[in-house]
Amino acid sequence: MTASRAQSTIPGVRYGGVARHADARGSFRELWRANDFADLPPVAGGLDAQLAVPLAFVQANLSTSASGVLRGLHLHRRQLDHWVVASGRAFVALVDVRPLLDDSSPRPIVETRILGVDESVTIPVGVAHGFLALETLELVYFVTNKYDGSDELGFAWDDPAVGVPWPAVDGTPGGRPTTSERDAANPSLADLVARLRD
Repeated sequence: MTASRAQSTIPGVRYGGVARHADARGSFRELWRANDFADLPPVAGGLDAQLAVPLAFVQANLSTSASGVLRGLHLHRRQLDHWVVASGRAFVALVDVRPLLDDSSPRPIVETRILGVDESVTIPVGVAHGFLALETLELVYFVTNKYDGSDELGFAWDDPAVGVPWPAVDGTPGGRPTTSERDAANPSLADLVARLRD
């Protein structure tokens, strides 16, 4: 990974990049190295202090999306994510839900970035995340918890109270993206926060 990291307004979020070594035969990319994460706390606490999560990546996934597909906004209580764009470009939206849950702020922090090939982002527990594929996209992501359906939470990608400035998708009615049925049925952030507080 490259040493340079872009700054984030969300505590715990880190942007970076992957070094590509190329020659006439092709290229090599190192997507993840344990010591690049040595400065993170040894325990990435869950949203519930009783759900402390050891910081160790236990699963890697590859997501492929057609241009105009939006995935999100997803939230984990017990999982840190590290994303690397393998091909294409993604409009990434991060929403820090933690201030709402601990009553330190009435509004979440929203941050967006366009990530291209070999760019990465590390997303801590409690920060909702989603992306819109701006072109055919391959996204590799490492997670600190194997798949757990009880930790697959989400809220509406277009919740007006959150106000993510998603770009319009060319050639679709109203510029709307393609989403999964699950993402299309997600509740508002306020409803999700109320459920988590209960």
